[in-house]
Amino acid sequence: MKRPRIDVEANHKLISRRAAILGGVQLAFVGALGARMQFLQVDQADQFRLLAEENRINIRIIPPARGEIFDRNGVALARNVPSYRIVIVREDAGDVEDVIARLGKIVPLDGDEVERALAEMKRSAPFLPITFADEVTWDDLSRVSVNAPALPGVTPEVGLSRVYPFGSDYAHVLGYVGPVSDYDLDKLEDPDQLLRIPRFQIGKVGVEAKAEAPLRGKGGAKRVEVNATGRVMRELDRREGTAGSDLQLTVDSKLQSYVQARLNGESASAVVMDVTNGDLLSIASAPTFDPNLFVRGISTTDYSALTNNKYRPLASKSVQGTYPPGSTFKMITAMAALEEGLIGPDETVYCPGHLEVAGRRFHCWKRAGHGWVDLQNSLKQSCDVYYYDLALKVGIEKITAMANRFGLGERHDVPMSAVAQGLTPTKAWKASTHGQDWVIGDTVNASIGQGFMLASPLQLAVMAARLASGNTVTPRLIKSIDGIEQPSGGGVSMGMNENNLRKMRRAMFEVVNDRRGTAYGSRIIDDAMRMAGKTGTSQVRNITAAERRAGVIRNEDLPWERRDHALFVNFAPYDNPKYAVAVVVEHGGGGSKAAAPIARDVTLQALSGGDPSLDAYPTKDRDRIKEQQRVLRGIEPLANVSGKDQA
Repeated sequence: MKRPRIDVEANHKLISRRAAILGGVQLAFVGALGARMQFLQVDQADQFRLLAEENRINIRIIPPARGEIFDRNGVALARNVPSYRIVIVREDAGDVEDVIARLGKIVPLDGDEVERALAEMKRSAPFLPITFADEVTWDDLSRVSVNAPALPGVTPEVGLSRVYPFGSDYAHVLGYVGPVSDYDLDKLEDPDQLLRIPRFQIGKVGVEAKAEAPLRGKGGAKRVEVNATGRVMRELDRREGTAGSDLQLTVDSKLQSYVQARLNGESASAVVMDVTNGDLLSIASAPTFDPNLFVRGISTTDYSALTNNKYRPLASKSVQGTYPPGSTFKMITAMAALEEGLIGPDETVYCPGHLEVAGRRFHCWKRAGHGWVDLQNSLKQSCDVYYYDLALKVGIEKITAMANRFGLGERHDVPMSAVAQGLTPTKAWKASTHGQDWVIGDTVNASIGQGFMLASPLQLAVMAARLASGNTVTPRLIKSIDGIEQPSGGGVSMGMNENNLRKMRRAMFEVVNDRRGTAYGSRIIDDAMRMAGKTGTSQVRNITAAERRAGVIRNEDLPWERRDHALFVNFAPYDNPKYAVAVVVEHGGGGSKAAAPIARDVTLQALSGGDPSLDAYPTKDRDRIKEQQRVLRGIEPLANVSGKDQA
């Protein structure tokens, strides 16, 4: 059998073709590999060198020291104190749960805090330090440092924490700081990188929030070298940030502490204002709360106790609270009439105890009436009918315009939270707000500070200061920033007829110093400190006709929330006004009974710079005042370093 003939030449061509293809593929592979190597090693060399460096070098933000806050005399109101804490960086720790387990064997860890920190770690960048234990002791910090090799990613730190040495005395003024929340970040378009640091503290309310920018400062940065396990080996360089600016407030810590103690037991507020420059020496609300509870996050129990309290301890009543000003508004109605030339000081109005207007009877507080009264006597005895009659002559537009000139219906620019504008109504306002026409009865009610009229204690203090000085005094709470004095609130002349202002001041003097004055029981008998003022009772409910026929129910017989508010405004000394004071006692009843005594005591404290001589009080009051001073000094909190020990 014949063997097939092999075509050697054809096979040779086939092998050559396959070899060429294989060689081409190999050449292409080598070429691609070479190109890739060139791309990685040459073209991208700088980038990968940088990445390698960043794996070895970490850059960390250094939080700045927050600016501190002081009173007008340099007493610290908000301070920074050292605080030891333990933080973990997730990307350096590796097995976080294992590291936490080891850490828990060295220092005590709170379970709730650990859960919070783990949740915070999951939503934060892996390079950010997360606090797992705060306010640890020096011994705990030392144990963590000694065991550092076994705790990758764990770093003991010494930071600063905010404390409020006077505790509750300045809660409504200073507010408090707290950890940055998602809500805080959502309000900002381009948040500072500092705010990305977990549990970084910012101002939440009060001066702490309103002056957040100067208080916060600017962060620094440090470069640290880490080993393969993420342990910090050394610090390469550091760029310190800029500490926040220190603020000096206009308040006087001694006076503020006294006022808070004097308001103790009441749901009330008080404002003391310098009539020459607008400085707020005291701005207090009661009841109050300890802002130190909020610094690291208040407990649910403590917060519920505050929010469920019917006396509203979280509210800054001095600036947020608005009340019908009652008879303290009568000076405004009178000034509107005087400036328009519609009345003279000697003109009289007969008060039979009521006035018929448009078929409705408007009553005076004194059912039997005051008889014939002129301007001075109408204010001294607080006759309502006199001002009803003025209202018919002046009209609401001129009354409201005068109220605005004296600072009512204006949101004053003080760095506190939710500063109220109050309300000085007009015909247009009622039409747009209520869809109703203005009626003459609305004007009559407004003339004695009732109806739609609303004012805050701060606005009432401004009103009293402008009556005393004749200038456009505006309130000032920040005295200086980093030693730079802030603009004065002294203002300029209001352009009022000085004779008219003198008549009002004299009538207010009679309110307090004449035996028939409504505030005679709260007078100051030291001639150098005598005050002028005006009582007010703000009605919070309508008295029915049946109640009037039966004899109006006594205020003290009603449930607390249905009782009238008590108000008092004053300035002193009468001959050379220095301070204006406004006091509002919620549901306190009559202004002469509840508010005037507080205002008198506060005024004397301001004028004396401390406890005044008992000689300034009427003889019958001295024993009671002596005991009161002893008790109040006993409950005034003393400034302390930690902010925890409240007297």
